Amino acid sequence: MARTKEFDPDAALQAALELFWRRGYEATSMADLVEHLGIGRASIYATFGNKHELYLRALDRYQESCDPQLLRELSQPGPALPSVRSVIRRFAAESADAGRRLNGCFVVNTAAELAPHDPAAARRVEHSWDHFETLLHSALTRAQAQGELGEDRDPRALARMLLVLMQGMRVVGKASADPARVRDAAEHALILLD
Repeated sequence: MARTKEFDPDAALQAALELFWRRGYEATSMADLVEHLGIGRASIYATFGNKHELYLRALDRYQESCDPQLLRELSQPGPALPSVRSVIRRFAAESADAGRRLNGCFVVNTAAELAPHDPAAARRVEHSWDHFETLLHSALTRAQAQGELGEDRDPRALARMLLVLMQGMRVVGKASADPARVRDAAEHALILLD
């Protein structure tokens, strides 16, 4: 007769996400995971696979929690540019916030730490960025169709520029104690949308 799990796999995955997000992949050992999750090594392996598989599942969980918020923000009915501006300012505020900035963005952290040599992580990072770019492109295309954005503007190129800017804000925000860097970059980018 199979034993029932004596822990909540969903809560354990969330705890693993938080630990990996705070410490990174390489700096998190299996012993750290056992201690932080409060479950045995064998239970971790049986439920999630090895450390790498657990990390990828945590990254998937992170993306699942972030994507719906962006979709809601960027696909609201009515004028589209206010939503795009709001997302840019939110990213800047989060990136510059002293309480949040040290963790950075889990996707950006993965891009810097694992994507150059880990194809599975690289695919997830690329998927996340493709999705974000598509949401921005869709909102900017809608803005152009509604007369909010000039016909001479390229919505795809603007979406790509904003994606790179916002992911860069996450990196600079994590490493810099000067929040003006991120805020000034965001405000200057908003001028390009006028």
